Amino acid sequence: MRNGPEAVTCGEAMLLMLAEPGLPLERATHFRRSVAGAESNVAAGLARLGHWARWIGRVGDDPAGEAVLRELRADGVDVSCAEMDPESPTGLLLRDSHPRRAVDVQYYRTGSAASLLSPAQITPEALAGVRLVHVTGITPMLSEDAEQATHALIEGARQAGATVCFDPNVRRKLGTDHEWIRRVGPLLREADLVLAGEEEIELLLGAGPDEGAKALLTLGRAGTVVVKHRDHSAVAHTAEGQWRQEPFEVPVTDPVGAGDAFAAGWLSARLRGLDHQRALAEAACVAALVVQAPGDIDGLPTAAARDRALAAFTRGTDPVHR
Repeated sequence: MRNGPEAVTCGEAMLLMLAEPGLPLERATHFRRSVAGAESNVAAGLARLGHWARWIGRVGDDPAGEAVLRELRADGVDVSCAEMDPESPTGLLLRDSHPRRAVDVQYYRTGSAASLLSPAQITPEALAGVRLVHVTGITPMLSEDAEQATHALIEGARQAGATVCFDPNVRRKLGTDHEWIRRVGPLLREADLVLAGEEEIELLLGAGPDEGAKALLTLGRAGTVVVKHRDHSAVAHTAEGQWRQEPFEVPVTDPVGAGDAFAAGWLSARLRGLDHQRALAEAACVAALVVQAPGDIDGLPTAAARDRALAAFTRGTDPVHR
C-alpha cells in the first residue's frame, strides 16, 4: 500500500454552467451544471483511470463550492487538502458548446476563493509520498499569492522527490502576452516534464516547436517535452529521440477539455511505466473520447474503457518512431 497519492494537482476549480448544445451563449435558456478547471480536470481523469490523485485548491464555502467538491469526490479525487473559504466565492464559468465554431467562454473568477491560493496551503503533508505533481500556467496567473503558491508547489515537489509536470495552458483572458511570458515562461524551465501546445512554445519561448523543445531539453530540467501541434498530432521529444502520434479521427461534440484529457492519459501511462509511444497513444485516445461528449470531464474514461477504445482506434496501425 502506498502512503501517499500517486499524483497531486493544484489549481483552480470552478462551477461550470454549460449551455445546451449548438446554441450561442446569449440565446441559451437551459444549462447543465458540471465542474471545470485544468488541474481538477486532470485529477478527475487520473482518478477515473485508476490512480490515487489529490487535488489541492480553494473553493468558496457556498453551494457552488459544495457541488465542486462533491463532483470531484464522486470521481474518486482526494480533496482532503482542499479548503473552503467562508469569505470568498467559488469561481463560475459559463460557456456554450459547438464543434465547428469558436466556443464562447465567460469567466467570473475575480476575487474568487481559488485566486487566494497561498503558499501556506502547500504543506509537506499534502505532498508526502507523491510521485508526480502537475500544475498549469493558469494558476500563477490568477494572483500574486497563487503565483507564489505555484513556486512553493514546485519546491515542495522537489523536496518530496516527485516529478514536476507543467502545462502552460495559456488563456489570454488572464493576462497579456507579456505577462504570460514574464510569469509563466520561466516555469517551463523548472519542469521535469512539459506538455505544451505549438502556439504556447512559440509565445513563451519565441521559437518553433522543435527548437523550443530542444532548448528545454538542453537548458532546462526537462527530460521529456511533449508538443501538441496545430493539426492535433503530438510529438514527444527526449534526448534519445522523438515519437509522433497522429490524432484519432472521431466526431467532435465539444472540443473543450481535450488538452487536460491528453495530459491525464499521458501521465497515467508514464505512472505505469509505459514507453513514450504507448503514452502518446493513450493520451490521444483519452482526448478523443473527451471531445465526443459535452463538458470538460463527461467523456473521461475508465482504464477499461480507454483500453477498449485504443484497441479499436489502433487496429491495423503501426506506431511511428524516428
